[in-house]
Amino acid sequence: MKILITGTAGFIGSHLAMRLIERGDEVVGLDSINDYYEQRVKYGRLHRAGIIDSINSGVDIAYNRVIKSSLFSNYKFIKLNLEDKINLDKLFEDEKFDAVCNLAAQAGVRYSLENPMAYIDSNIVGFLNILEACRYFGVKNLSYASSSSVYGLNERLPFSTNDNTDHPISLYASTKKSNELMAHTYSHLFDISTTGLRFFTVYGPWGRPDMALFLFVKAGLEGKSIDVFNGGDMLRDFTYIDDIVEGVVRVIDNPAKRDEYWSGIEPRVSTSKAPYKIYNIGNNSPVKLMDFIEAIEKKIGKSIKKNFLPIQDGDVPSTYADVSDLIEDLDYMPQTSIEYGIDKFVDWYLEFYGIKN
Repeated sequence: MKILITGTAGFIGSHLAMRLIERGDEVVGLDSINDYYEQRVKYGRLHRAGIIDSINSGVDIAYNRVIKSSLFSNYKFIKLNLEDKINLDKLFEDEKFDAVCNLAAQAGVRYSLENPMAYIDSNIVGFLNILEACRYFGVKNLSYASSSSVYGLNERLPFSTNDNTDHPISLYASTKKSNELMAHTYSHLFDISTTGLRFFTVYGPWGRPDMALFLFVKAGLEGKSIDVFNGGDMLRDFTYIDDIVEGVVRVIDNPAKRDEYWSGIEPRVSTSKAPYKIYNIGNNSPVKLMDFIEAIEKKIGKSIKKNFLPIQDGDVPSTYADVSDLIEDLDYMPQTSIEYGIDKFVDWYLEFYGIKN
């Protein structure tokens, strides 16, 4: 297939691009390379895919210019904002994609309290532009990143895709819920197969510098303290990046279909009479935050100082994914252990930053 992946300078997008490239798909990567977090990591992801010669050369990437990979003949990249409808439409017109996986978004729950417009611009306007481009340029296979944060005030565990998600507690979560609603509308009106992917706390090599694992490892190696929210009483369904990518690939290969048993009298939330589907992609095995920290300490061989703080606005105390639909439909369940995932991340971190531990 010829596949557009948005967010390919990002964590999940960069891993997905490499996986699809290596199996022989023709991939076009798109990213705005914003400065929400350390751009050096983003440039590093592009460097390993052969888009730039070195991490330092990333600053010279021109806007709206297609760059061919020096390592993979079936990969090219374009720096572009999803809000730029004119150039996005031109890209769709020129490339004629078979499928689109939209992973580009303004990330971060807490940052959405500080800069809400960034979320409207990227996650709402940008996603609408993706939907419109799929509509007008004949793309019938769209998958996109949603988030476990859509479960909001829901306290019933594990989180099921058929649970009510009408009570988000951050604007970030609201935009992801909006994406699901927008996608359903386009599935219904224009027969586009859309699949939303509710990711659960993704971690692993090349991870985001604003996420807990990155922050905890960095602080531990530097002898600094970490902030531990809700007094450490948090439960997270940490999901290793390779497991996430495997789930996304299976979704791309199996576009959403109409649910022939769907009823408007007793509607299932995660399916529809339109070609629409929602999946959780989580490890289905939540871990206590303090156990997660202890696993990091064991790997780096150091105890980490902890500042215990109240839960932050927008955070939820527990996440736990029900992945029964993923198993039933796609014969897949994530299962990488925390110990393995943390080991791989720390090894990458030490190598990337040239640290001898």
